[in-house]
Amino acid sequence: MFKSLLVANRGEIACRIMRTAKRMGLRTIAVYSDADRNALHVREADEAVYIGPPPPSESYLQIDRIIEAAKQTGAEAIHPGYGFLSENTKFAQALADTGITFVGPDAACIAAMGDKIESKRLAEEAGVPGVPGYAGDDQSDETLIQAAERIGFPVMVKASAGGGGKGMRRVFKREDLEDAIDLARREGKSSFGDDRLLVEKLITRPRHLEVQIAGDKHGNVIHLLERDCSVQRNNQKVLEEAPAPNLPDSVREKLFSRAVELAKAISYNSLGTVEFIMDADDDEPAFLEMNTRLQVEHPVTEFVTGLDLVELQIRIAAGEPLPLKQSDINATGHAIEARVTAEKPAQNFLPDIGRIHHIKWPENIRIDTGVQSGSEISQFYDSMIAKVIAQGSTRQEACDRLIGALRSTAIMGVESNVAFLADCAAVPDFYNGEATTSFLGDVFPDGWQADESERETARVCAAVVWQAQRSAAAGYSGFRALSGAGLPARTFLTVQKEGDDPVDLVLSKSTEGYTVTHSDTTSTVRVIELSENEAVLMRDGHRKKVTFSNTPEHFYLGFDGRVRTYSIMPTVEYARALAFAGGGSGEVTSDMPGSIAEVKVTEGDIVEEGAPLVVMESMKLLITLKASVAGKVTAVNVKQGDLINAGDVLVLVEDE
Repeated sequence: MFKSLLVANRGEIACRIMRTAKRMGLRTIAVYSDADRNALHVREADEAVYIGPPPPSESYLQIDRIIEAAKQTGAEAIHPGYGFLSENTKFAQALADTGITFVGPDAACIAAMGDKIESKRLAEEAGVPGVPGYAGDDQSDETLIQAAERIGFPVMVKASAGGGGKGMRRVFKREDLEDAIDLARREGKSSFGDDRLLVEKLITRPRHLEVQIAGDKHGNVIHLLERDCSVQRNNQKVLEEAPAPNLPDSVREKLFSRAVELAKAISYNSLGTVEFIMDADDDEPAFLEMNTRLQVEHPVTEFVTGLDLVELQIRIAAGEPLPLKQSDINATGHAIEARVTAEKPAQNFLPDIGRIHHIKWPENIRIDTGVQSGSEISQFYDSMIAKVIAQGSTRQEACDRLIGALRSTAIMGVESNVAFLADCAAVPDFYNGEATTSFLGDVFPDGWQADESERETARVCAAVVWQAQRSAAAGYSGFRALSGAGLPARTFLTVQKEGDDPVDLVLSKSTEGYTVTHSDTTSTVRVIELSENEAVLMRDGHRKKVTFSNTPEHFYLGFDGRVRTYSIMPTVEYARALAFAGGGSGEVTSDMPGSIAEVKVTEGDIVEEGAPLVVMESMKLLITLKASVAGKVTAVNVKQGDLINAGDVLVLVEDE
């Protein structure tokens, strides 16, 4: 067994791997970019080496720099995590040539399965049936279009080297095909350095099932049961669980035998995942792809098998034989994982970036994360904040624990999908184990919107906690001054939630607490407990515990898995600060920092409402910004390659 391990990754991935490595007594080495100088994975490592600027192509994807960092620190092995270089043949081969152990399969396995086109051919040779489609060498647009027309719409256009939902486009109509091919090519090139594509028949009500495989360097291969990852958005997994619910044993045996046969056919020698797709009304799983790495959702398998998959992967890399036989693997209980990401679910899941001011995680639940209060969510990497994993003796118990954990989570400073995840887990189709990959579209056909039934309660609680904080901090508060002058102890606050109109509240202090008045509505709120980031309030006989964080710009209030962002100030100050926002309806602005991938119009063009104007790249995603009005393009303020900030006006369209 080697004694030192460099983790060629970042965030929660690196933290997760180092946790096991430290338990095994290994010296851990992190690598970091400029954007990650103060990241949690850097602080938790025994050593850390700087490898370059924030863009992955200039740091985490730089093979030479990572190998040099290993040599500099004397690292005997490198774990690539998942993503970045984890399925890079050149990286695995370079380590083999250098004599540094790669914690993963050998280069031949990665080459065979990392390429979706080649993997389909090998699967067919191994007798593992796949999804009908085209995976040929001719990569011309004309050939791909002809293949899609021959297969019949809807189809899936996929980057051959893709993964994690990158470089994948669902196409339901012929007229959308060219744009889908173009975007999939560019995402494949940007994320994986490979722009080859394949086209497959899109199964519209499928279950996404996968089998965890473990193979050693002595020819032994076993499976570690299956997972269900059917709840997805844009081909990105949202909720994952083990074992798969409501799955006949006959289908389960097909999954296991086909996955093991494929792994044996390529002499697989690490941890990996064979993915299948199956129509919800069928019992014949079709091979989709094989990921030659550890998966984001591996913790649910760890819970039901009792194994530490990272430790198993490290021991295999060190040359040890599998410590288990197939008969030793049995499922105990159930586990469900939710991926918590920095995004705005109510705004079509637009990614969000910024500083996390405060995080409250649930107790007695597994949280895999690479961030903490004070961490920055950067535009340069994906939007993952954490994985929340719940287990139970039954699936219902695991589901209940997950919902409870999400409802007690509060992330302040960036918007997250926590409330959305809790809503998803509570939907009967998921709760009863009947979800397919069409789940989100079926449940939220018009998009997800947050429950606003507690809007007024939240606003009142925010105002009371804001005022209570200031009263506790001030030696001579405004309330005392008014009382001393023989006047009613009152304060006037203006509270505005982002996107809402401002509301004026009057807070009166009494022995019972605060009486809060808005128009004709009055309620009494008593502050029972007040600490740095938590308060216990009693409102009209209803006790409520809230989490909060206060910055010079915003006041954040969280409860029931929902975080609301307010601007609160004395009404007089608000009136002084009131300003009118500019920008006509023809302005196309960026909601986040990023770079310009393509400009589709020039000054003077006449465009229709909804016409694509600019393609920007942020957090590894390509986002097309469209005209909100029909009219004439009067200004184009950016060109391809430009870096942009949130709020920048990119294009102006004069409304007809």
